[in-house]
Amino acid sequence: MTFSVAIRNQGTVASSGGAHGITLTVTDEAGNVVRTLTGSASGAIAAGATTSPVTLGTWTAANGKYTVKTVLADDANELPVKRANNTSTLPLFVGRGANMPYDTYEAEDAAIGGGAARVGPSREIGTIAGEASGRRAVTLNQTGAYVEFTTRADTNTLVTRFSMPDAPGGGGQNSTLNVYVNGSFLKAVNLTSRYAWLYGPEASPNNNPGSGPPRHIYDEANLLLGTTVPKGSKIRLQKDAANSLNYAIDFVDLELATQIANPDPAKYAVPAGFGHQDVQNALDKARMDANLTGVYLPPGDYQTNGKFQVYGKPVKVVGAGPWFTRFHAPSGQSNTDIGFRSEATANGSAFSGFAYFGNYVERIDGPGKVFDFNNVANMTIENVWIEHQICMLWGSNVDNLTIRNSRIRNVFADGLNMTNGSTGNHVTNIETRSTGDDSFALFSAIDNNSGEQFGNVYENLTSLLTWRAAGLAVYGGYNNTFKNIYIADTLVYSGVTISSLDFGIPMHGFGASPPTTFDNISLVRAGGHFWGQQTFPAMWLFSSSKVFQGIRVSNLDIVDPTYSGIMFQTGYSNPSTPLNPIKDTVFTNVSISGAQKSGDAFDAKSGFGIWVNELPEPGQGPAIGSATFNNLRFSNNHTNVRNTTSTFTLTVN
Repeated sequence: MTFSVAIRNQGTVASSGGAHGITLTVTDEAGNVVRTLTGSASGAIAAGATTSPVTLGTWTAANGKYTVKTVLADDANELPVKRANNTSTLPLFVGRGANMPYDTYEAEDAAIGGGAARVGPSREIGTIAGEASGRRAVTLNQTGAYVEFTTRADTNTLVTRFSMPDAPGGGGQNSTLNVYVNGSFLKAVNLTSRYAWLYGPEASPNNNPGSGPPRHIYDEANLLLGTTVPKGSKIRLQKDAANSLNYAIDFVDLELATQIANPDPAKYAVPAGFGHQDVQNALDKARMDANLTGVYLPPGDYQTNGKFQVYGKPVKVVGAGPWFTRFHAPSGQSNTDIGFRSEATANGSAFSGFAYFGNYVERIDGPGKVFDFNNVANMTIENVWIEHQICMLWGSNVDNLTIRNSRIRNVFADGLNMTNGSTGNHVTNIETRSTGDDSFALFSAIDNNSGEQFGNVYENLTSLLTWRAAGLAVYGGYNNTFKNIYIADTLVYSGVTISSLDFGIPMHGFGASPPTTFDNISLVRAGGHFWGQQTFPAMWLFSSSKVFQGIRVSNLDIVDPTYSGIMFQTGYSNPSTPLNPIKDTVFTNVSISGAQKSGDAFDAKSGFGIWVNELPEPGQGPAIGSATFNNLRFSNNHTNVRNTTSTFTLTVN
């Protein structure tokens, strides 16, 4: 990284002459200075003027969160009372994926005692280790068992990903787990298995334990601690006599959350209460009053039983933050369709600073999208938390949306999906956990709009523990960009799917130019088996019912895939007729490591760094086409490349 600093004279008189010294420090999370750089600008700086950037030097970046502090030497012509802004402090994040405001602590890396046990690794669906992040967890199966985390920063919140038993007949049960701080009991966190434990057919499991083997056995619980726990403290989750079930802990998140105030009480309507109609009334008031900008949602638990309607003019819906402004579906119901619908007359609206906790317990296609957007543009969704819904967002023919700085957890279908001519959208800095379909999807279907799908940017994204489908899936389109993405522990499917399968829906294939680009992506412990006997790699390229072309993948690191690193596959209309070849597909700077034999029922389909799939699935044949690799690196794979076909050409430069 190269650092440069410009100096602006924000005063009304010129600075003094001579050198204006600059000191820049980079500090890690522990407060250690990892780099100090100095420099200066010379000469008087006129009032209102800005110097040319001064290059201070470089730092070899390492993954983590940092603080960059810049200090400008005091100026003789500057009044002492004006010198506070001579110091600038900015956060810096280095690493692939999303930069979230919480720290995650893996249970298997924490201190344990009282009979707690570390379990794993495993990749078996329906097991404590197999469905955990890192494929390891800690069990608390006897009174006194605990897992304890030492805090790296101040926190006033706790989230834990946990598993506990279902009710014998399904439907879940409730329990608690005790939280201690520095050895003293603080409070209990409420847990439920209502939203976990599905059974039976892998593609359409249900809540009946008699339907077959289990899957989706984890959920999350969250707790405001009610106090700020300082950095260096010990937070313990412990099974006491009052905690009557057995528990598994995957990880915890710790975050210092602060409330967001009303941006302008004169411009924002405030609901009279916390009911659904109270909020709708405030939205209507903001719509009808030309002097109002939007609605402010004060801290509280809001009860909602349907969709809020936003129309008439652009409005800003602002909450106090997702830890404090929270919408809840009716607790006595299941599968209630809640969220927002917006019409094009409200284009330019913004939604931020709140959470949605649904009551979905299984997948139902159609309802359940918090933001169900059709034919709208220029919307912003920011700093929202979505849980126990079907999707966060389904966008059909949406343009120039910005979706950022949000968290999507434990949903039953896609995290977010854009389709039907959606263009120019920006999805950035979002973490998904345990989505029930593709975490992030772009599907160039044309069943509702015939437009092409292009100009979308998905970046700075993290997808963890997807329990059905992929972390990222791209179906058709052109000139779409996917970059700086971290995907780990997909449980049954590929980390990244690049496919021209149309699912029987009218769809555009991939355009040739500008290409579809994937850059700076990590796929860790990705892949799995699904659809019966099919195994999926960390990255899956599937040429099928539509044209497959214009694919560019660069700076890809695949680590420890479940079955294989990259797999090429082609769809067939019958066992002897391929649909479309893979063409114009180029990989640059790719590393694949740790592709080993699986040792399970799919061992024969495992251990390949790159696999050109020659094993026809029912109705299929070998992969057709070609791909080029530049700067391809292998390490610790059972077989680096398997290509026994005469129908697919791999060129490695």
